[in-house]
Amino acid sequence: MPAESSRLINFGAGPSALPDSVLEEAAKGLVNFANTGVGIAEISHRSPEFTTCLSNLEAQVRSQLAVPPTHSILFTQGGGTAQFSAVILNLLARHRLLFPDLDNSRSLDYVLTGSWSRSAYEEGCRMSGNGNNYIVNIAADGRNYSQDKTSFTSIPPHESYKFSNNPALIYYCENETIDGVQFKHDVESVDKEGNSVQGTFPFHLLPQDTLVPLVGDYSSSFMSRPIPRLADHAVIFAGAQKNIGPAGLTILIVRNDCIVDVDAAVTFHAQPVPRTMAYKTLADSNSVYNTPPVLSIYISGLVLKRTSELGGMEYYETLNRRKAQKVYGALREGEEKGVLKGHVQKGSTSWMNVVFTVLDKDKEKAFLEGAENRGMTGIKGHRYVLFFNTISIFY
Repeated sequence: MPAESSRLINFGAGPSALPDSVLEEAAKGLVNFANTGVGIAEISHRSPEFTTCLSNLEAQVRSQLAVPPTHSILFTQGGGTAQFSAVILNLLARHRLLFPDLDNSRSLDYVLTGSWSRSAYEEGCRMSGNGNNYIVNIAADGRNYSQDKTSFTSIPPHESYKFSNNPALIYYCENETIDGVQFKHDVESVDKEGNSVQGTFPFHLLPQDTLVPLVGDYSSSFMSRPIPRLADHAVIFAGAQKNIGPAGLTILIVRNDCIVDVDAAVTFHAQPVPRTMAYKTLADSNSVYNTPPVLSIYISGLVLKRTSELGGMEYYETLNRRKAQKVYGALREGEEKGVLKGHVQKGSTSWMNVVFTVLDKDKEKAFLEGAENRGMTGIKGHRYVLFFNTISIFY
């Protein structure tokens, strides 16, 4: 067991590990933020010092992910789960304004690859009642390609995708934390010969002559590597707590045509959108319509400042690939010995969450105890599976 004063190696998926240097700097800011004599948890969110802090975080996200000027960066509360509802309300309002005469033929498309995309889909179904009159469509379902037809173990093949005609949104989750399924990182979903690159998101199947309402949930892979085809997305959202900061902050990258007057859309029978969930409210107020998660914003800014100093997304993509390869190498060795079993099919495995089971329950207990004795925590990430969260380790 490590000494009482030492820190454990934290494999938790969220709240995730944070760099020691960042935590030490944040501790100073809790007492005296930016030489104001006031701690960051006490500072006014409208003060010049915090406004600068917020602007710096936005600049770091925009620079490191190469976010184009066609997209705004917004900050809000509620985690990724709140965006399951917010993206529906905002993009349906946009759809009403664009197509006011479509009364009963609006649709929401969901790509199901794991527990979180399934949860987003279920929220879409829940909100479809009360006279909203839209159809919730499963565009592709990874369960159909698992051995038991109920588990999420792979990215669906491209030929299985069936997108609606003119949907209000197309949702996918880039990395599934619990299930360990992740889309490949390739920018192009077809090769030079026109063949599908399986495991990628099928960008080539999306409408090509319109602004596609593509929504990407990047909560558990945000800032771990560049985002393929970022400019082709309508909305990208991420809860900060899985990679870059404490719980409480959600970062949004929203294409500007999706920041609409939701109140005007009500005149065309759109559902009213709570002000704090409307992207226009956030954009018009520079993300301080109400008090934002000040501490999480501050710490996330410190993390991304450090990320930039280390080399940005290029550095972390290289580092994260190396970490994932090491863990998968150990997993393959365990499989060859008959003591471990990976959860995900080859070609769909996650860099972020290497999901596996110990085949013997007694050995599972010994495995976890052995990890704990070696100063490792957070491996038992879900009641059904074990995983190494490989990316949020900053050591």
